[in-house]
Amino acid sequence: MKHPITIVKVGGAVVEDDAQLARLLDGFAAIEGRKVLVHGGGRRATAIASRLGIESRMVGGRRVTDRSMLEVVTMVYGGLVNKNIVAQLQARGTDALGLTGADIDAIRSHKRPVKDVDYGYVGDVERVAADKLSTLVEAGMTPVLAPLTHDGQGRMLNTNADTIAGETAKALAERYDVTLVYCFEKKGVLANPDDDGSVIPVITRQDFARLAADGTVSGGMLPKLENAFSAISAGVSRVNITLSTAIDGRHGTMIVP
Repeated sequence: MKHPITIVKVGGAVVEDDAQLARLLDGFAAIEGRKVLVHGGGRRATAIASRLGIESRMVGGRRVTDRSMLEVVTMVYGGLVNKNIVAQLQARGTDALGLTGADIDAIRSHKRPVKDVDYGYVGDVERVAADKLSTLVEAGMTPVLAPLTHDGQGRMLNTNADTIAGETAKALAERYDVTLVYCFEKKGVLANPDDDGSVIPVITRQDFARLAADGTVSGGMLPKLENAFSAISAGVSRVNITLSTAIDGRHGTMIVP
C-alpha cells in the first residue's frame, strides 16, 4: 500500500498577496503527512524587472526569458519568493527546504526548441529525481520547489510552475498515492468567469474537450487542465483545482478520468 502525499501548486497572484499567501500557508501547514509545495512568482518577477529597467515580454501567457530576464527570475523565484515561503512555513512548524531544479539535480530540463516563438531560456522538463525528493520527504522534510530547472550543462532555465507540479506528481506516483492540488485566486474551474459561484465540481476528459471547444475554458486554464489530465493518465490518484484558502480536498473542481 502506498503512503499518501499531497503536492500543492500555488500561483504568482497568491504569492504576491501577503494575506492570501498567509492563509494558503496556514492550510498547507495543516495538511498531515507527506507534502510538497510548488510555487510561481511571475508577477513579482515582472515588478522587479521593471524596477531594473528590464522589459517583460509574454506570448500566449508564457514568459519570454532572455539572458537579463533569466537573471531576474533566478534571483526572484529561487531567492526572494522561495526563501520567504520557506521562512513562513518554518514559523508554522513545517520543516521546509527550498529547492530549484538544480539543487540535488532535482529536475532536469532541456531548452525549449524554437518553433513559432523563441521563448529563450525556458525549460521543458525531461526528468524529476523522485528518489532524491522521496528521500527528503521520508526524512520529514517538505520540499518547496521554485519554478526553475537546469539543463545539466550549467545553465538555469525558467520553467512553468504548473508543469513542474504535474511532472513532480507523475514521478512520485510510482512511490506514493498522490493528490495534486492546483490552487489560485478562483474557487475552481468556472462555467462563467464573471461568476465566482459557477464552479464546475467535476470535469472528465470528455467534459474538457467540450468546454475547450465552446470556449468555456480558455487562456491559462487550458494548460492547467492539460497538465491535470496528463497527471491522471500517469498514475496520479486525484487532481483538485481550487481556491488557495480551500486546499482540504472538499472544494473546487475535481479532475477525474
